[in-house]
Amino acid sequence: MRISQVYRWQIPMDAGVVLRERRLKTRDGLFIHLREGEREGWGEISPLPGFSAETLEEAQAALLLWAQAWRDGAEPALPALPSVAFGISCAQAELSGELPLAADYRAAPLCSGDPDELFARLAAMPGEKVAKVKVGLWEAVRDGMVVNLLLEAIPDLQLRLDANRAWTPLKAQQFAKYVDPAYRQRIAFIEEPCKTPEDSRAFSRETGIAIAWDESLREADFRFVAEPGVRAVVIKPTLTGSLHQVQQQVAAAHALGLSAVISSSIESSLGLTQLARVAAWLTPQTIPGLDTLSLMSAQLVRPWPESTLPMINMDTLEALL
Repeated sequence: MRISQVYRWQIPMDAGVVLRERRLKTRDGLFIHLREGEREGWGEISPLPGFSAETLEEAQAALLLWAQAWRDGAEPALPALPSVAFGISCAQAELSGELPLAADYRAAPLCSGDPDELFARLAAMPGEKVAKVKVGLWEAVRDGMVVNLLLEAIPDLQLRLDANRAWTPLKAQQFAKYVDPAYRQRIAFIEEPCKTPEDSRAFSRETGIAIAWDESLREADFRFVAEPGVRAVVIKPTLTGSLHQVQQQVAAAHALGLSAVISSSIESSLGLTQLARVAAWLTPQTIPGLDTLSLMSAQLVRPWPESTLPMINMDTLEALL
């Protein structure tokens, strides 16, 4: 006998979360819960405002149709909406046992620019020291000074930077001017520094700073190609599609010698623990980018190890089926 349920949830966010010039006051999403006999599987569907192609309402409508059809015994195709396809495919992978339980809970810590705060977190981090800094929110000169300070203060640090296509070529050069050339090789990569891929490639050629593709992966004309200066791809499964599509992108990147980084789209603790399992399975040599739980006020259904945030259990969620 098959049982399916869809839950809707909302969590207040940290007051400082700004995405593409809009403040994210709450994180809203859906869970799907599948049961068949003794087996069960969960999946999270939480489109990210400003980044996902679909709205939460569109995702909910598609999810409810799929869940009802599956419960009635059909084998419906995955919806085309990326967040829905990923969430359902995770629930199916848990149900079938395809998604391994082993998880990579290492997370490249998000840094606000305070070296002392970062020292403490990195000291407890096994293996390589990797942190992430959001750039492009403030003046490019300030970003360059902060990055230079961190690289100078922590000699074995590798930094991942995320600009979200914020910079013009001029601003990107202003940033680079304030980063000592001797430190630039310890910038693992900058995700999409400029507004166009062509300008990002030129930035890498001119500065020697490696770049990574993020938004470009989701454009219709994107092709996996080995290019000078391109070191990695950042894969956000909620924005990508099904687990199978994520596997295909990881395999394509690895075939070219590129790093593939599984990264968060600000999912709940349930979604983040699943991403940690996906990372351990598909990219075991690479620290994932999952340090976003602290932006939320609570955990949902499954805890992230060592998080002190309060837990909200499934009993208190709004059931839609």
